[in-house]
Parts: sequence; structure tokens; C-alpha cells
Amino acid sequence: METYLVGGAVRDELLGLPVKDRDWVVVGATPEDMLARGFKQVGADFPVFLHPKTREEYALARTERKQGRGYHGFEVYSAPDVTLEDDLRRRDLTINAMAKSDTGELVDPFHGRDHLAARQLHHVSSAFAEDPLRILRTARFAARFAPQGFTVAGETMALMQDMVRSGEVGHLVPERVWQEIQRALMEQSPTTFFDVLQACGALTVLIPELEEPSILAGAMTALQCCQAHDWPLEVRFAALLSAVGAAAAIDRAAALKAPNDCKDLARLCVTLGPAIARVTGNGDSETSDQCAEAVLDILEQADVWRRPERFERLLQACRCTLADTRPAGFDILEQAVAAARAVNPRELMAQGHKGKALGEAIRNERLRRIADILTAH
Repeated sequence: METYLVGGAVRDELLGLPVKDRDWVVVGATPEDMLARGFKQVGADFPVFLHPKTREEYALARTERKQGRGYHGFEVYSAPDVTLEDDLRRRDLTINAMAKSDTGELVDPFHGRDHLAARQLHHVSSAFAEDPLRILRTARFAARFAPQGFTVAGETMALMQDMVRSGEVGHLVPERVWQEIQRALMEQSPTTFFDVLQACGALTVLIPELEEPSILAGAMTALQCCQAHDWPLEVRFAALLSAVGAAAAIDRAAALKAPNDCKDLARLCVTLGPAIARVTGNGDSETSDQCAEAVLDILEQADVWRRPERFERLLQACRCTLADTRPAGFDILEQAVAAARAVNPRELMAQGHKGKALGEAIRNERLRRIADILTAH
């Protein structure tokens, strides 16, 4: 029984990056051997165990054989006769197919260290083509390491293009696609992820609404802005879909099975974006489009009274997605929001307002305070 550190921990150590998670592969052992040593089995599809003290994952060496289409069409074989090289051969990229023994020896049968030096993302073997999810993973690693000069190797890009033409990408389940997209959106260069998908043809299959060059360019500009501000996932997702049209953005967010906070913000961004553009734009602040009534209508549609944090995220997205606006316009809008939210219903009740009259009084007071902010600027 031999244990090796594998994958990302070895790669990041060689790159001089902080090692966040450590994964291990065990050669020459059975599940019974692991359980006898106090490990707890957690893998359903193949034997993965948690170390009794560190809680790190230890997987028995395994091979995979393609049996069907898509991500789940694999037969897994794990037994003591599976070698370390057998296990490393099934991995996606050579930079992820290195191992380190407990004595510190690097095991690198597929030249991952050379590809690290060349700043290339290169597939391990032709078996790469059996799993369409590897297209997304490769694009995500490109997004992570683009600032360090990494690019997808020409041979790997050609293989990915062949995979798209074969129809494999269409068999990916939305949950797995979303998992990779959400991770890619938070990488150092999220636009690189979509550039790679476009280059291999997968973007047309996965998010066809972004296929048109001008729409993709607008989405990438907005996404770069979000990344520069280090804004959260839901803001970046809303920015990604901001240029595809309201109905298309809402449908795509649902098709990707994005979480509710991402879907909601994307919906608000495409439906309220035009109105926010008018009240924050370069026009005369006295026009009807920028009057207090228009601002209050935006706030009511966005339910800012109950969801103030979501409205803050909406303005973050709009700062990046709306081209013809003024930064000062957003500052004024935020002041107007604060003034409107400061209205105290109890004070109006003390003045004798109640029932329907109370609702009207609250709205009128909010309107008055918003108007005061707009007039002051």
C-alpha cells in the first residue's frame, strides 16, 4: 500500500502558489484495508475515503472506461493491481496528472512539469475526448492561469473542437455546466473561459445567446469590469447575460439551473436596466425620465424595501453593463434610495394616517424625499 499526493496540490506547489486542498491516491489497497485503518468511505461511484484525523480525501487508484455518452457514461475499475500511472493517465490535463511520493519524489509520466514551464494546458491522452466536461474544466483552468501566461495547447484545442462536432457537449447536464461556469466566473480572468469555449465551438451549444460577436464583446467588457471591482458571483452572472435581451436572459438562467439569487439579479438587470440607464444617464435631470416618479417606480419594482442588499448588487451590475451612464448618476440614485428607505411609517401613523391612506402617505413622502435629492443635484 503506497500513498501519493496528486493533482492540484502538486501543480500549485511547483508553480509556487499556495496549496489550498490536498488530495491523495492510494495504490495497492482495498476498501477493507482503508476501513481497517480508520478511514471513512464517502465515495458513492468509486472508493474515496476521509482520513480519520486530517479529513483529507484519499481515493483508491482507479481506471475509467467509456460506456455511454456524456459525463456519467463511465465504468470505473478500482483494485490493488491498478498502478499509479494507470490512475494518472485517466486525468484531464498533464499539469494535473503529477504525483508526489511520501519521500518527495515527483512522479510525472506525462510531462506535466514541462508543460508548466511552457505555460501550456495539454491533455494527458486521447481519453480526454471521452468526457465533455473536460472542455469546461480546461477553459476554467485557462481562466485561472491566464494571468501567468497559460494557453490551451494547439493539439488540445483541436481535440476539443472535434468533441464539440461529435455532439458530446450536448449531453452535459445543466447542473455540471453551471458548476463549472460559476467557478469560472470567479477566476482571475473569467473572460478567458468564454474565449476558450468560443474558440472550440462549445459556447454555441451551451450559451448560444452569446454567439453573436458584438453581444459577446459587450458581455466580456461588463464581466471584466465586475472582476476588476471584485464583485460577487450573482453580479458577474447578471453582467454576463445583460446584453442578450430580457426574455433570452431569463430563459438561459433557468436552463442553466442557476441558483435563485443569480436568476433574480439577472432578471432585474435586464428588465430594470433600461430605466436605470435613463435616470443615471447623461440627460437633463429635470426630464420626465429622471423625475422622482421614475426613480420610485424602479425602487418599487426591485422591492428595495425588503431586499436592499439585492438592489445594491443590481446597481453594481448596472455600473458595469450600462455604457452611456454617469458614475455620479449612480451616486445620486443611491442617495435617493437611502432617503426613500429612511421614511418611518410610525411617524406617519402618529400623524393620523392609517389603512390605505397610510400607504399613500408613505409613498408620497418617499417621492418627496427622492425629489429633494434630485433637485439638490
